[in-house]
Amino acid sequence: MKSKIEHIRNKLISKGLRVTPQRLAILEAIVKLNNHPRAENIIDFIKKNHPNIATGTVYKILDTLVENDLICKVKTGNDIMRYDGTTKNHHHLYCTESDRIDDYYDDELTGILQKHFEEKQIPDFKINDIKLQIVGTFLNKNDQ
Repeated sequence: MKSKIEHIRNKLISKGLRVTPQRLAILEAIVKLNNHPRAENIIDFIKKNHPNIATGTVYKILDTLVENDLICKVKTGNDIMRYDGTTKNHHHLYCTESDRIDDYYDDELTGILQKHFEEKQIPDFKINDIKLQIVGTFLNKNDQ
């Protein structure tokens, strides 16, 4: 666990952010939950060990972490905001039945999308990133 904490600490430092117990607790929660948690899930998780962290503080820190590319926001089909601790380029599989989100890595698909938008430039629009959310249903219900 120490190496994960050190990794989280280094991520904060690399972005020029102060390493605070609140930021560490929130990043640690996202890493440990590992399921694209909602803010409420993160709050419930950290309240067990850090009951004095205010809900408003959690939301402010989540916004700061997103702004500094330490985590990403993922919106579900139900317009629920979730958080992703993986910032490496990837896509998502979203199950409409279970609300489950899994990371989906496919460098070939990413390359096809990037090439497509390089060739078919959108007028008056600069693309910063391309993330695909594939919506469907997981067939193996035992894994949910």
